[in-house]
Amino acid sequence: MEMMKANVYDRPGHCEITEVPVPETAPHQVLIKVMSCGICKGADVALAGGGFLAEFPLLNGHEFAGYVCKVGSDVKTFKVGDRVTADNTVLCDDCYYCRKDEPLYCENFYSLGCNGPGGFAEYVVVNADKVFPISDNLSFNEAIFAEPTACAVHSMDRVQVQFGDDVLVYGCGPTGIILIQLLMHSNANRVVVCGPSQDKLDILKKYGCKETILMDRNDPSVHEAKLREIAPKGFDVLVDTTANVDVMESMIKFGKMGAKFMMFAMPHAGAKWAIDPEYWYLHEIQLIPTWAQTHCFGRALEYLESGKVQVKDLVTHEMPLDDYDKGIALAAKGGPGTLKVILHPNHE
Repeated sequence: MEMMKANVYDRPGHCEITEVPVPETAPHQVLIKVMSCGICKGADVALAGGGFLAEFPLLNGHEFAGYVCKVGSDVKTFKVGDRVTADNTVLCDDCYYCRKDEPLYCENFYSLGCNGPGGFAEYVVVNADKVFPISDNLSFNEAIFAEPTACAVHSMDRVQVQFGDDVLVYGCGPTGIILIQLLMHSNANRVVVCGPSQDKLDILKKYGCKETILMDRNDPSVHEAKLREIAPKGFDVLVDTTANVDVMESMIKFGKMGAKFMMFAMPHAGAKWAIDPEYWYLHEIQLIPTWAQTHCFGRALEYLESGKVQVKDLVTHEMPLDDYDKGIALAAKGGPGTLKVILHPNHE
C-alpha cells in the first residue's frame, strides 16, 4: 500500500503529521499532487477546535492546487501533469435542497478539508467535475485563492450591489481584500474600507482602492468621525469581514435607510451580538449572511487570471507541511504582517 504524509486531527486541538494511505482513485476522480495549500483563518482555525463542519479524524485543508498525477478510467477532461485546483464542495444532488436547485444548502454537504480529507497532505483525490485547470500565468500559490475568491463571488451574488451604491467595508484580511476588489469592479459608486492594519490598507491602495481609513482600536470615535465626514448620509451596503460582534454592532449606525448589512466573516461560536431591533425595523436594514460557496469556481478563476483580483501580496508566509503547527498558530494570531499562510506538502 502506497503511503503519504498528511496532517491529521484525531480530536479537537490535537493533530500530527503522520503517514496515511494514498487515497484510491475511483473511475470518476483524479488524484492531485498538492503543491500549495492555504490556511484559512476562519474555517481552519474553527475546524481545529472542533467547530464548523469538523468530523474526526480530520485531514483538513480546503484551499489547494497542484498537478494531476492519476486519472480515473472515466475521466476524459484531464491528463497526468495538468496544473489544477479544485472546488472542495461535494453535493448529494438528491436531498430536498439539491432538488430545489439550492445546492449550497445540501443536507449532506461534504467539503474536502472540512468534513472530508483535504489538501494538507501530499495527495488528495477529487471528483473530476470539481477540478479546474489553471492557466500558466497563475502560480500554485495564487491558484489556492480560487476557493476564497469563489466565496467572495457567492457573497457578491447574495448582496446584489445596485448601480450607484456606496459601500463600507470593515476589516481587510486576505479574503476581505479579495471581496473588496470584487466590490471595486461592481456597480458601486464608492468603496470605503476601514481597517486596523496600515500594511493591509496599503495593499488595498496598491490594488486601486481609493478610500481607506485606519481604524482606531482605542478610540473608535476617531475613525467614526472620518466616516461621518466623508459620508454624512451613510452607506447603502455595510460589509463586516472582522467577525467581531462589537465591530458589527458599531457599524449599523452608518447604514442609510434600507441598507444591506452583509456578515461576510465566520462568527465565533457562541458569540452574542446585541442589536436594537427597533432601529433595524424602522430603518428596514437587511441582514445578509454568507458562509460558503458552490459552483462559483469558474468565475473566481476568471477574475484571478484576468488580474482583476490580485493576490500576490497576500502571501506572507510559506513553509513545509511539517511546520503545520507553526502555520496554524500564525494564522490564528493574525495581526500586522500576517495575511495568508501557505504550506507546501510537495516541492518542485
